[in-house]
Amino acid sequence: MTETPIRPRLGPVSEDAVHDPPLDDRRQRFEEVFGTHREAVLGYLLRRTGSSHDAADLLSDTFVIAWRRLEEVPSGDQTRPWLFGVARRVLANHRRGEVRRTALTYKLRDELTDTSVPGPELSDADSTMARAFRALPEPDRELLTLVAWEDLSTAQIATVLGCSRNAVRIRLFRARRRFTELVADRSNAAPSNAVSSNAVPSNTAVNGEISHEDV
Repeated sequence: MTETPIRPRLGPVSEDAVHDPPLDDRRQRFEEVFGTHREAVLGYLLRRTGSSHDAADLLSDTFVIAWRRLEEVPSGDQTRPWLFGVARRVLANHRRGEVRRTALTYKLRDELTDTSVPGPELSDADSTMARAFRALPEPDRELLTLVAWEDLSTAQIATVLGCSRNAVRIRLFRARRRFTELVADRSNAAPSNAVSSNAVPSNTAVNGEISHEDV
């Protein structure tokens, strides 16, 4: 007897959904989407959370939504960016919850101690580029990582972000410019250090080289 792989809990189809495809067809379609894109979506979440536990939980939430909205899932090259868009919103909700929990933790800590605790400081080992990348607004970081880490085209990024291709090009140009300016500022202010390959997106995102750019 073979083991059945763990899948997100799908639940029954609503009795009111009389126009939905047969359940077997829905499950087959879902299994295809899940099997093909599970690793890519998990990687997307893991790179943004740094926690395999959180990434696994968010992966399950993402595919539960995909099951519920299966008729909206596009086919072909647009499936993965559509799932990234869902994962992005799931992650945003998770982060909002983390912010609330962190704020409560600091509030409780401040109430229980008379000593002021300074915020975390960047270590000397932090690279100039890594610090510059972390200083970017979150939308800029997300955009650059979609290019460098996820290797998405302009059209696919537009699907993830829910905007037009032209908007992606404009935002990407501005994000690269801001990143370049931040790196220059920090390079002038302090000696540069070695850059960890995992700390920031590769130069692809900075230099504007999208090999499969669809114009």
